[in-house]
Amino acid sequence: MTTDAIAETVKVPRKRIVAIDAARGAALLAMASYHFTWDLEFFGYAPAGLTEFGGWKLYARGIASSFLFLVGVSLVLAHAHGIRWKGFWKRMAMVVAAALAITVATYFATPSAFIFFGILHQIALASLLGLAFLRLPGWATLAVAALVIAAHHYLRSPFFDHPSLWWVGLSTIPPRSNDYVPLFPWFGAVLAGMAATKLATSAGLLAWLADRSLLPAARPLELAGRHSLAFYLVHQPVLIACVWLAAQVWPAQVASLETGFTNSCEASCLELRDVDFCSRYCVCMLDALHGDGGLDKLSKADQTADFKRHVGDLAAQCTASTDRGISGGTVQ
Repeated sequence: MTTDAIAETVKVPRKRIVAIDAARGAALLAMASYHFTWDLEFFGYAPAGLTEFGGWKLYARGIASSFLFLVGVSLVLAHAHGIRWKGFWKRMAMVVAAALAITVATYFATPSAFIFFGILHQIALASLLGLAFLRLPGWATLAVAALVIAAHHYLRSPFFDHPSLWWVGLSTIPPRSNDYVPLFPWFGAVLAGMAATKLATSAGLLAWLADRSLLPAARPLELAGRHSLAFYLVHQPVLIACVWLAAQVWPAQVASLETGFTNSCEASCLELRDVDFCSRYCVCMLDALHGDGGLDKLSKADQTADFKRHVGDLAAQCTASTDRGISGGTVQ
């Protein structure tokens, strides 16, 4: 299919749609609120595991999904009339450079959980792969998006457990990273954004949005959305510096390893089981990890594949033991 045919299939407005910039700015604001909470947890002002489970985990996934959805929207808006290679490679170079900077910075700041494939890495790869889907109809793009998202649940294999393949997202053991946004399932959000844009164009919604102006109160969001990469790179160093400065004046009370592990364990467990089970299960896990020095390894982020399998074996044993204890009416 030629460039003209692509433009004929997806007649997107050439005028900038400020509502999309504002939506991107709102996502940036939500991301900053999440990162600020993460910073409070990192410095001990919030309970360990707070941002990893429950509502905060869903909040983080919603933010990441919205960003990637908007990447798909922007990809269609920018290139449906023909791929603008000069602009594409310029933007790609900026994103790749920023992603590499994040990797290097986090490797030195938090080497045990550095960001090797975070949202910027995903945006770079997804932007390149997304070009192959520009010519697909909206419904077909949406179908592929569903398959990409579903693949994460059905195609995971030990074959992908090697660190060189972690970026794919199909490993059986999730790697440790402060921001892990692999190809599967997250590329599905980009494809969903592309599909939605094509379908919205066909329905005339984008043309309608292009003629709309923002309320004055939304202008700061539009400005942030226009400069999303700069905002992303700057906001977290500023936030973490502010919390660090506060910690020098009002340091948080340091929790013991046992308390931190128990809080995190119970927060994770309560997503699936009740309070009675989780309190017993986490005591069992704490005792088991104490017995073989595993708690110290967890605190030092010793996250080798063998150690993760060992922790998984302990979890299975404690789950069985706790279930037997509850059914038998005894305390484990």
